[in-house]
Amino acid sequence: MSDQVTTEDPQRIEDVDVTTEMQRSYVEYAMSVIHSRALPDARDGLKPVQRRILYMMREMGLAPEKGHVKSARVVGEVMGKLHPHGDSAIYDALVRLARDFAMEVPLVDGHGNFGSLDDGPAASRYTEARLTAAAMLLTENLDEDVVDFVPNYDNQLTQPDVLAAPFPNLLINGASGIAVGMATNMAPHNPGEAIAAAVRLLRRPKSTLEELMRVLPGPDLPSGGSIIGLGGIADAYATGRGSFTMRATATIERTTPRRTSIVITELPYMVGPEAVIQKIKDGVNSKKLQGISNVHDLTDRNNGLRLIIDVKTGFSPEAVLASLYRHTPLETNFGVNNVVLVDGRPRTVGLIELLSVYNDHRIAVVRRRSEFRLNKAQERLHLVEGLLIAIVDIDEVIAVIRSSDDTEAARTRLMSVFDLTQAQADYILELRLRRLTKFSQIELETERDDLRQRIEALTALLGDEGLLRDQVAAELEAVAKTLNQPRRTVLVAEDSRTVTADLPLEIADAPTKVLLGAGGRVLRLGDDETLTEAASVDAPEGWAVGDELVWPKRRRNDAVMAAIDARVRGDFGVLTSRGRMLRVSVLSLPAASPNLVQFSAGVPLSSLVTLERGEHALTVCALDDTRPLALATRSGVIKRVQHDVPDKPEWEVIALRDGDEVVWARCADDAAELVLVSAGGQLLHFPASTVRPQGRAAAGMAGIRMPDGDDVVAFAVIDNMRRALVLTIAGDSTALADVVPGSGKITPLSEFPAKGRATGGVRVQRFLRGEDAVLKAWVGEGLPLASGAKGAPVSLPKTLAKRDASGQPLAEPVLAVGLAAD
Repeated sequence: MSDQVTTEDPQRIEDVDVTTEMQRSYVEYAMSVIHSRALPDARDGLKPVQRRILYMMREMGLAPEKGHVKSARVVGEVMGKLHPHGDSAIYDALVRLARDFAMEVPLVDGHGNFGSLDDGPAASRYTEARLTAAAMLLTENLDEDVVDFVPNYDNQLTQPDVLAAPFPNLLINGASGIAVGMATNMAPHNPGEAIAAAVRLLRRPKSTLEELMRVLPGPDLPSGGSIIGLGGIADAYATGRGSFTMRATATIERTTPRRTSIVITELPYMVGPEAVIQKIKDGVNSKKLQGISNVHDLTDRNNGLRLIIDVKTGFSPEAVLASLYRHTPLETNFGVNNVVLVDGRPRTVGLIELLSVYNDHRIAVVRRRSEFRLNKAQERLHLVEGLLIAIVDIDEVIAVIRSSDDTEAARTRLMSVFDLTQAQADYILELRLRRLTKFSQIELETERDDLRQRIEALTALLGDEGLLRDQVAAELEAVAKTLNQPRRTVLVAEDSRTVTADLPLEIADAPTKVLLGAGGRVLRLGDDETLTEAASVDAPEGWAVGDELVWPKRRRNDAVMAAIDARVRGDFGVLTSRGRMLRVSVLSLPAASPNLVQFSAGVPLSSLVTLERGEHALTVCALDDTRPLALATRSGVIKRVQHDVPDKPEWEVIALRDGDEVVWARCADDAAELVLVSAGGQLLHFPASTVRPQGRAAAGMAGIRMPDGDDVVAFAVIDNMRRALVLTIAGDSTALADVVPGSGKITPLSEFPAKGRATGGVRVQRFLRGEDAVLKAWVGEGLPLASGAKGAPVSLPKTLAKRDASGQPLAEPVLAVGLAAD
């Protein structure tokens, strides 16, 4: 097929083959896109539009110390003088240069709404821009003939063909672009690491890829996160093509006392939070994702990215996170395709070649700059030497100039009389007489010496390739000090998906133990193989007065107030001071290692339930324990509740009198011993068999007889009398509990004779002067552990005392007491 094409001569028509014309035109178009639009130059790492934006902003004087100007003004200047394309394309390029989530080192300082990964920027008439310090470095030395300048599109102006680029911008900021038949996609890198690699190759040109990767181990993404598996990075560095896996930074946290959530603080490079949220919603609707109840986006400018993914009760957060990695953009691949322009032609380059091209460019820039400075220094030295000749006989110089008819005659006579060149004579004629003084001669001699030293140094630099490479390396190291920043992306050699992918999604049901700390925090153990060991008590077969107490060196960071057996997917009860039992799921508790229980990682017991005004949570109870629940009240009432657990969230276990409240509770069979301690200093213990089990609606029976105004301060259920100890702390009842330390005493429970229920008991501690009450008491099978302000341990007496002895002064107030278990 052919067509007819007319030339300038309207009478002449030439036949052209359409196929040939289409091929030629398409190739021209493709090369134009490749060379002039889509691919970055390997030397300065910029596409033509980016280079023109930075150059024009430099010409406009938009330095970092100057004020911002409207982006529309910058776009107009670039479009009108250098880049004859649409304003939207120019503005899009300018916006990317200003985005810190796209650029490792932004080159434009944007002011206003430059958009996000999910939203576009405001119009150019609303935003403002100026150059950053890094962009000023890229565009420096352009007036020293360091690069070639080429005509603009209408041959009215000139523009740099490439920038000086004192740092490897392409490696640091990466690039992306789609040309005709090819595309480029390069990852950003840490500035300090990239420059270190360039310097190493400068000083050791034969460095291997392994040696370079010691200083440049992998990309450093502006969004942070982690890179899983380094094999793809090595392939990309070796061949220019490869891929690696980016993964978001996620932690599993207790966002509320009863809720576990996955918190995302860093996303993969160029992945926005809205895309992640939408993918999660789609996955939940399609049943690909399970165990997720809600997603919250709490991202803001002050705290940065924060996505909270709530995990349903009964599901393993680790398994849910692994599923999120597999089915959402929280884990995605980055395909490296290092296609760049080298000598004007597209090439796929590896790390060594990329750094070599950049280093050659910097060597050429420093060489041309040195030649320019050498020529300027030589020209200036020539003029200074002429001035020094003239100053020797300044009067005759003035006389020659005054006696000459015109400038040409004066120039000729000066050259003849003083043996000057034409340049020296012209320079003398253009000077003012005040420059030719005695003081100026001293300045000129100093300047002459400085110029000679500079010329000597520049000549030596240009004559030695090694010195030239050292100069380039030194300048790179100086720039690194300015641009260096901590690494944001964590490199992970092994892929942890092989570990998390096989986790069961739902938490398996297994035996566990629920522990309540003296500080009021509760948690569950996460390993059923060591439950018995974790809850064991370090105590001898029997205590006696005078025994020395030795606490274990390794112990929990908080005393244990209660420990009950439970199932992971079961429930336990929380008893309140109003006599209410509230059902709570064991899965709502954080799991702890049995080898080291950290109660600080637990949740407050009171936060697990909804309490009424004036009500507080006391302890935890096993709902599947068939033994009667023994409890005591502040007024001395004792009760054993028949095992009756209704299928509802809460129920009452005792009918309290007005003004009374429950002190403590624990399951007790008939063989157990019940112990009550009053504020008046009396202790009473009697067999649990003397307390008949009652229904939940019963009010209980008399436990200890006390005078008016006295209260029960402690209640305990003891299975082994010989292993039990009694700790009492006496003090002034009118003083604040956390101010006056008081005195403490530890006594074997076997020292106290048993008396019948509803009697007054026996004295538990002799009061010292200023003491009128037992402020706190504890009875348990093992060593007591006391804690004071902020959970710090408080030293207790180390010798067991008699039952009616007085206490020893304590160093600080005791706020809580529990069992000191290993």
